[in-house]
Order: sequence, then structure tokens, then C-alpha cells
Amino acid sequence: MLSKLWPVLLTTAIAPVLWGTTYYTTTTFLIEGHPLLTASLRALPAGLILLCIARRRPRGAWWWKSAVLGLLNIGVFFALLFVAAERLPGGVAAVVGGIQPLLVAVLASRLVSERLSSTVIAAGAGGVVGVALIVLRAQAGLDLIGVAAALLGAVSMAIGVVLTKRWSDGQPPIVTTSWQLVTGGVFLVALTAIIEPLPVNAPTLGNIAGYAYLTLAGTALAYLVWFRGIILLPTRVPAFLGLLSPIVALTIGGIAAGETLTWIQAAGVALVFMSVATVISTTATNRAQLISEVIRVQEDESSR
Repeated sequence: MLSKLWPVLLTTAIAPVLWGTTYYTTTTFLIEGHPLLTASLRALPAGLILLCIARRRPRGAWWWKSAVLGLLNIGVFFALLFVAAERLPGGVAAVVGGIQPLLVAVLASRLVSERLSSTVIAAGAGGVVGVALIVLRAQAGLDLIGVAAALLGAVSMAIGVVLTKRWSDGQPPIVTTSWQLVTGGVFLVALTAIIEPLPVNAPTLGNIAGYAYLTLAGTALAYLVWFRGIILLPTRVPAFLGLLSPIVALTIGGIAAGETLTWIQAAGVALVFMSVATVISTTATNRAQLISEVIRVQEDESSR
């Protein structure tokens, strides 16, 4: 029976691994100074591709639910992420965003009746400290607007994650993902048209390859397995798996720059892994109920 659970965990973990490659891809291959354009080119094409595969329109209340979730998980989150990235060092933004798993756990205890234990709270606090040890630098500065944007972005996605669980309504993950990306992408395109000028120079082949990677792997695939994990697992589990993203970014950056981990960063990596492992192990104590839910949803997927 446990063979049904671990593939779901590992598949869901693909999302933060892919998101961890975003910083390197953005700084190496994409056009500089156009973050909203990048967000638009990630979200809307990815949503349209998944929609062409799913070929299914929302029904009933899912019309407005997909719009709300698309704004929370994609549109508003990406926009606030843009503000935070502009006004904060990357490490500070990552640490503020690191509170998201704890926010998800608290909200899930209220909205979808998931148990909130002191162990999960401690793991959430440990995750924030671990991310801080990985990414913060002594010269990191604070900007109140940037901190507020990063915090609101974390809150926006935390609410979106929990509502995705509550409103799944038996919809296949590819349907819920495609419409969220489309609605969020439309919002971002409109925001880009109002706020951000288009690039002056035509994109190079490297730019095109970078955008294609972010659209197909970093967004379409990543969000598909992410939202599938939210539907199949307790919401806190995918949220804590998201803490793996800074570790991947650190690894790629270290390889590219030929740098080694400091002992402080190594301690942060260990603390993040401990936090994730703690949440998974506490979830596994109710493995019978969890596995039965995984099997039920997977059977529903195959029947469609």
C-alpha cells in the first residue's frame, strides 16, 4: 500500500525542484528588466497548452472558482513576487516567502479540517530558519514595501493552495491547473500592458529557449504536479516540499560559480530537510486514511 504514497510525494517534489532552477534560468537566458513579461510568458502559454490537452471547460461554480484561484496562485502571487524581487535582495524575499508552509498549515486547519499539531508548527519555524541560513547574507537590506509584498505574496498563495484543496470538487488536476494558469495569465498580460514596456531588442535564440523552458517545465509541468499533489495529499505536505526550492537554487548557483557550501548554509540545508521529513513522517502516521484517499483520487483520474 505504501507504494501508492511515495510516488505521489516524489512526483509532487518535482515542482519545487523545477522552481529552484528559475533564478539561474532567468539571470542567464532571459531578457533583463522585464519580470512581468516573463511572468506572463510563463503563465498564459502554459495554461493554454494544458487546456488544449484537457479540452474541458469549467462547469457551474468552477467558472468563478478558477478565476479566484488563478488570481491567488498565479496572477496576484507573481505580481507581488515581482515587487518583492525589485525592492529586496533575493535572500530576504526567499525567507519571507518561507513562512508559506506554516500559513498553509494554519489555514488548512480552519478551512479543510486538517490537524495542526505543535510538531508541524515547529517544523514550519525550522523551515523558515533553514531557508534564512541558506540564502541570507550579512549585507542584506530591508525595504518595508518589499517585505510587505513578499509577505502578501506568501499569504495569497497560501490561501490559494488551501482553497484549491477545498474547491477541487473532483475535477482532474489538469483541468484545475490549466484554468488557473489561463485566468492568472490573462491578469498578468493586462498588468504588463499597463505597467511594463516591451523589450526594445528582438529575443535571441537563448532567450527563446529560456522562455520555453520556464513555460513548459517550470510552469506547465511544475504546476500540474503541484496542484495534483495538493489534491492527493494533505495541503501542508506540498507546501513544505516547496522549501526544497532554495536548496536546488543554491546547488545550481554553487555549481555554476564553482563555490562550496559554508557551514552555515549546510546547517540550513539540514534544517530544511529535517522540517520536510518531520511533516511527511507525521502525515504517515495516518497513512491508511491517506493512502485510501490517494487510491480513490487516482481511480477517479483513470476513469476519466
